[in-house]
Amino acid sequence: MTDHLTHPLWQEQDLGTPIPDSELGVSVCLPLWRHVIGYEEKDPAVISRFRSGYPRFFCVPAVTALFEMAEKKCARAGERCLVFPRATHAGRCLAFTRASGFPGGRVEAFGFEQLAVAIFDADAYDAARRFWRFGGEIVSTRQALAALGLGADDVTPDQGAAAQRAVRERLAALSGQHVDDVFLFPTGMAATFAVHRMLSTLLPARKTAQLDFPYVDVLKVQQLFGAGAHFFPLTTAAEYDDLAALLHQEPLAGIFCEAPSNPLLRCIDFERLKKNLRETRPDTPLIVDDTIATVVNVDAFKVADVVTTSLTKAFSGAGDVMAGSVILNSNSPHHTAFSSFLAAHADHELWRGDAVALEKNSRDFVQRVAVMSRNSIALADHLRAHPKVARVWHSTTEGGPGYRHIQRPEGGHGCLFSFVLKDAAKTSPPFYDALRITKGPSLGTNFSLVCPYTLLAHYDELDWAESCGAHRHLIRVSTGLEPLADLISRFDEALKKY
Repeated sequence: MTDHLTHPLWQEQDLGTPIPDSELGVSVCLPLWRHVIGYEEKDPAVISRFRSGYPRFFCVPAVTALFEMAEKKCARAGERCLVFPRATHAGRCLAFTRASGFPGGRVEAFGFEQLAVAIFDADAYDAARRFWRFGGEIVSTRQALAALGLGADDVTPDQGAAAQRAVRERLAALSGQHVDDVFLFPTGMAATFAVHRMLSTLLPARKTAQLDFPYVDVLKVQQLFGAGAHFFPLTTAAEYDDLAALLHQEPLAGIFCEAPSNPLLRCIDFERLKKNLRETRPDTPLIVDDTIATVVNVDAFKVADVVTTSLTKAFSGAGDVMAGSVILNSNSPHHTAFSSFLAAHADHELWRGDAVALEKNSRDFVQRVAVMSRNSIALADHLRAHPKVARVWHSTTEGGPGYRHIQRPEGGHGCLFSFVLKDAAKTSPPFYDALRITKGPSLGTNFSLVCPYTLLAHYDELDWAESCGAHRHLIRVSTGLEPLADLISRFDEALKKY
């Protein structure tokens, strides 16, 4: 496999190449600005060159083949299929398609371990794929290859169980929580979806609230499932008062936020928020996603009842396995109810091959995060001082008292920052095209990753995203383990190209 630390995927001929360059890569190379636009506009000249993509958004070849096999086996004329890790996931998919206006459908066993097939009318396919994306309860590439008989299936169930236990113990030790309060899921979004289902079940008919501009699908889950959501982008401090007023008016199922947020690297003023909650609705659960900062740098359990994390990102680092976690705060007043719910709904685990890969990848997690943090701070500071850069967002400057409140004594700031160039509409494309950094979605990989984040995540709602503070030409950077001088030189070189 190519080492992307020294040989990044950044040139036109790299379009559509998996990142990392293997059938297990969870991202895809979009090396030129026009490729990003073409991807969003579904240009066949761009899409046809894809050999992979982020698995919740793009059906990788092995998963596509699995779906085709299921359709040949299970579908009748005019029907389509998706394959899920378990029957419960397939059933939730059909519940979503029915709620979206497509009645009928059925679930059948696939015949490989616990895989199950959701079968529905062809007209419901787009709705089913939306569930695949937002629910995150997907079949992994390794699992699909094994089901097809195409991949080496040399990991035993016992080895998989041991690896899962090791991952849970690692997360428990880092977070200071009990191993029984660590739950694993096939993706980070599946972890968030599980928490939202838990809140919607235990506190029915209540809406949730999202604080700050979040990763797009976290808000979409709250809007599409359950009773709906209140959104506070926190573009002004007065919105804390608006939240306090809302809390007086109605109980919430929970409050979601990120620490810090993606891509603006802001952090909730947790002390002010907790004061509001104590004075109004002290029983309101707070759910914090610490994916960007990581548990190495922050202790979100100082404020959170539940912490969610995409383990696909820095915890893995290799970019070749999808996973997520939910960790419960043992001191939360909701602990007993939350623990009972997640334990009773035992559809939260990794496939055995993914568990072994994740355990291996995460052995040096703590050491890698320290390097990524130092690189992100230094590169962000360098760009902030550059005459061609209009603004930089990094948690050192945007995190505020909220980040400092949960930052560990020796903690850093994660791998992520964002920036906008001066005269961005004109200068962003040539800069991006010239940058010798691997370019594509995702973050937290051992090698640096860059993407025009707002275009990728909010192409159909750019005006709205900008109203929330996310500039349409914002460029997001996830720093890796490259030597700092090398990283800086690559950015400086690209900045000289226009």
